[in-house]
Amino acid sequence: MTSPDDPGTSHVPFQVPAPFGPHSGPKAGPDTDLQGPGGVDLALVRQFFHEAIPFNRYVGLKLMEIERGRVLAKIPFRSELVGDPIRPALHGGVISMFADTVGGSAVWSLTNPGDKVATIDLRVDYLRPGRLMEIQAVAEVLRVGNRVGVSSIRVFHPDDPAHPIAMAMGVYTIKRADER
Repeated sequence: MTSPDDPGTSHVPFQVPAPFGPHSGPKAGPDTDLQGPGGVDLALVRQFFHEAIPFNRYVGLKLMEIERGRVLAKIPFRSELVGDPIRPALHGGVISMFADTVGGSAVWSLTNPGDKVATIDLRVDYLRPGRLMEIQAVAEVLRVGNRVGVSSIRVFHPDDPAHPIAMAMGVYTIKRADER
């Protein structure tokens, strides 16, 4: 199948599931316990990252805890995630994708309904090989402004959280719904 924008580009069609729609981020819901400084519904943020992003579904990424400005997530081990079968170790791309996703979700937790978040920059320092087991990541927002948010992300194995396998810093642009 070809993209209507570029007849030479193949892609797999993907329909963003309700309630997200093709041009909107999560909307605030009726659960006032999940409303806070940002106002975006945290349950919908979790649902979006679990259901609307095909690669997250493929790797099994789950947001275990989400609060304003902080997210804890996991990716269970799968043999398809191995990047070095000799060592063996997890693929560095999986680790960086994980850090990026968790950092972005932490920034998104501080936005308003309808706002969009996208990565500007991601720096990942790989500190040790990722063993062939579940990995977890925790992201904490260091700063969020009107147009940019910054997260610090630590990726680790749940049996040894004091010794991270990677540390990352993510910078994310925020497109405010009321500026469109």
